[in-house]
Amino acid sequence: MTVNMTKGQAISLQKSDGGTLTAVRMGLGWQAAPRRGLFGTRTREIDLDASAVLFADKQPVDVVFFRHLVSDDGSVRHTGDNLVGGAGQGGDDEAILVDLQRVPVHIDQIVFTVNSFTGQTFQEVQNAFCRLVDETNGQELARYTLAGGGAYTAQIMAKVHRTGSGWSMTALGTPANGRTFQDLMPTILPHL
Repeated sequence: MTVNMTKGQAISLQKSDGGTLTAVRMGLGWQAAPRRGLFGTRTREIDLDASAVLFADKQPVDVVFFRHLVSDDGSVRHTGDNLVGGAGQGGDDEAILVDLQRVPVHIDQIVFTVNSFTGQTFQEVQNAFCRLVDETNGQELARYTLAGGGAYTAQIMAKVHRTGSGWSMTALGTPANGRTFQDLMPTILPHL
């Protein structure tokens, strides 16, 4: 059963049978918003980029994005860059796989971001979402849908963080401006 999350909401990543999740996929999807023009409505391709920043004690130690597809320890993997988006009918345009059992013990948070490398704003995007999927069986566990666009070029979407002996996910949904994950660090840090 999928939990439809609201901004700031956290959920445990314990399985309903009491077990723990071993591998998850953070999927991101979006569509270009139709724009009215002189000759009718049209859409423009939107290139958004998903990133996962790995933190240890509030310090960034690794990042996975379209130019570094696998974390140094191999526990986090980006499936590849989508230059146009638009699967957005519920499917993932970009995905980041996390093998929770392989994440080193010093990594306590993984923050997922999406940004427009080309500088297009979220006013040009519709149906943007992130979702967490149990990679072992394909079951969607949680979904966070962005409400409305805005004059910003990035979004701090969610974080997965250690809680006791397991993991939790928190929907963040914080708008930001920046073309790369490095540009987003001042906005990410208050959420750690």
